[in-house]
Amino acid sequence: MKTKWITISAVTILFINMLVACGGGKNGNEATENYYYHDQATDSNVMTEPMESATQDGYKMEEFSDETAVDMNTEEYAFMPENDFLSPTTNPLSTFSIDVDNASYTNVRRMLNNGQTIPVDAVRTEEFVNYFDYEYPVPAKEDVFSVYTEVGDCPWNEKNKLVHIGLQGYTIPTEDLPATNLVFLLDVSGSMDDENKLPLLKKSFKMLVDQLTEQDKVSIVTYAGNERVVLESTRCSDANKEEIKMAIDDLSAGGSTNGEGGINKAYEIATRNLIKNGNNRVILATDGDFNMGQSSDGALTRMIEEKRDLGVYLTILGFGMGNYKDSKMESLADNGNGNYFYIDDISESNRVLVTNLAGTLFTIAKDVKIQVEFNPEFVSEYRLIGYENRIMNAEDFEDDKKDAGELGAGHTVTAIYEIVPGKSSGSNLKYQQQVSKNSNDLCTIKLRYKKPGTETSILKEVTINKNASLKWDSTSKLFQFSAAVAGFSLILRESKYIGDFNFDQVIELAKKATDVNEYEKTEFIALVNKAKLLSGE
Repeated sequence: MKTKWITISAVTILFINMLVACGGGKNGNEATENYYYHDQATDSNVMTEPMESATQDGYKMEEFSDETAVDMNTEEYAFMPENDFLSPTTNPLSTFSIDVDNASYTNVRRMLNNGQTIPVDAVRTEEFVNYFDYEYPVPAKEDVFSVYTEVGDCPWNEKNKLVHIGLQGYTIPTEDLPATNLVFLLDVSGSMDDENKLPLLKKSFKMLVDQLTEQDKVSIVTYAGNERVVLESTRCSDANKEEIKMAIDDLSAGGSTNGEGGINKAYEIATRNLIKNGNNRVILATDGDFNMGQSSDGALTRMIEEKRDLGVYLTILGFGMGNYKDSKMESLADNGNGNYFYIDDISESNRVLVTNLAGTLFTIAKDVKIQVEFNPEFVSEYRLIGYENRIMNAEDFEDDKKDAGELGAGHTVTAIYEIVPGKSSGSNLKYQQQVSKNSNDLCTIKLRYKKPGTETSILKEVTINKNASLKWDSTSKLFQFSAAVAGFSLILRESKYIGDFNFDQVIELAKKATDVNEYEKTEFIALVNKAKLLSGE
């Protein structure tokens, strides 16, 4: 007996049963076919009476095998083996691209709030840490960003230390932002029909429209089976805002998903309306479930790489669950001069598109790379916590052709190393010279970045003194909270380096971090408690 699955409305089910009652099924001597629909109210798959394969009410009946019928969750996350400890003599340079994304944290928050088990690969430690604002010193505009460093005890391994590196971009008041040319690229395929997808998307984008000014322009492109220009480039005057929001309100979901066609059309419109010295950006909102045209991660990544030199930046907003394609969207953002957020509720929409609008939409530094060299006189081994898919070759640091991450206005970026104190055997680069062996440097941190519109990088360099290390109780509250967040992510990732560190210890550390935003801290502690309950600890 063949088993088939469909997603249809209650009205269609009634129609199906009427069809069967009127003799619309197969003849008795033919094989019986069973059809199922997903009942959202009970979150279960329900079998209908046998009937002919058909398409009703605009819903396509999709055929699946018996083997795949049971598990309908098709979310995808890229495999990421965690970084290991390295010797500063054999691996003298640790090089990586910055990452301001925080989609992993909000996506995991969604899962925990729904009582779901967390896939290990859904957890990216840097995106957990970078979700929070650590209030680093704010730089002057001409400095682009400040660099903050701190060294203290490691809470999950008392013999080791943590090296905390923070970047803070200069802030720009919303009213001082340059003219903006935005293309809303909106997925309206059938998979976007759930309440936490297209309806939430509409509310989110209308909030964004309200933040724009008359100097800004908006275009709307949608894609399902085909791409469609819903709204040509329109000035965001008060009168036009109502037209833009009406165009968003009129969107409905249905059909397959030709993401390739939508992306090509969006970039075509963005470049046609390019604002010189302005902010040109495509905002892609989707669940990432492309099923027409080029749909593999590799093919889409290559396509987006070809477009990143057009002077158009990319923001990706992820929505939904069940068929969510995190790996695809992160790859597009990483390779397309982009940033990536997951919208799990309207509060997150407000955070990304209203409170942090400047950081989300306006890039102040591109291709930002960090390279750290630890002094083997004082560091036996080191390990970069997170950034597994942002690791770069040492020679890429000085290669201005190599793409790296973008820093938005007011954004912070935090990186944490775990180090094993002690002397490493052998010699290495800066610290192999006799004059440097007498240095008190624990490490040297180099940063390269480009100003938007330029292709030549600028170098910054700071050092950390070996005596900078503090006992845990003397470290700042931001240091302690970032360690708690990192530790939480490592527990969820089932890290081999976390030891016996547990959820209760994460909560204890977080509660003491009094300088952290109280609402965010309270929510974080609640999430850790939920993870603890789900784990059975």
